[in-house]
Amino acid sequence: MEIAGQRFRTAEELQDLVLTSQDLEEFLGELAQHASAGLSHAEREVICALTVARPKKPVAIRAGSRRAFELEELQAAAGAGPCITALDGAHTLYVRDAARESQWPEFGQAAAGRGYVGVLVVPIDLDDDSRAALSCYATHRSGFTDGEILAAENIARQLSGPLRLTLRIDRLRSARDDLAAAMKSRTVIDMAIGAVMAQNRCPPDEAFTVLRRASNARNCKLREVAASIVAAIAGTTDIRSRFEL
Repeated sequence: MEIAGQRFRTAEELQDLVLTSQDLEEFLGELAQHASAGLSHAEREVICALTVARPKKPVAIRAGSRRAFELEELQAAAGAGPCITALDGAHTLYVRDAARESQWPEFGQAAAGRGYVGVLVVPIDLDDDSRAALSCYATHRSGFTDGEILAAENIARQLSGPLRLTLRIDRLRSARDDLAAAMKSRTVIDMAIGAVMAQNRCPPDEAFTVLRRASNARNCKLREVAASIVAAIAGTTDIRSRFEL
């Protein structure tokens, strides 16, 4: 695929990138770099960033350059800016002259101070509760032409499918990690219950009550109390008299 004189990744290459990326952040970084290459040409540099907002997750930001990353972080911290507005409104947003921007003056001055006048943000359709946007920053005062805006929108559409797949994979990884942590926690608690049962010659429900009371008394999680008992079994502390009925 040719965009603004530069070759962008094919659908097959994007699929391979989904499979080879270690995590969501690495994938976003690769996409941002290639979007930058696809929209830049000899007369004008464009830097790009990808921002993903997910329910109950920190905002994920990756960029093709440090300057683009800083501008995206500035918006995320302030909760305002063209990227935030585009994410909320799900429509393309174009700032022709950041130095004269009145809606987000702090952001506009930061962008202009770094030499970026034209700001283009294109939302990426994810078809779920997550939201994403491609942010593009141009150094040239003329900003983006209609054809370049269309090219950026085409890139955003091309990224939609691979990004949806990457987010699904990321959710599966998180669910796997949560399950592993829960199983590990359950194992530690079961071991601690066994230790209290042996020490006090009591049934499991009474041993669990002992652990729960200790957790409340110490104002800490049940797993932490259980872990201290397991550590004592290993000989690092003395639990006798601490967990008696």
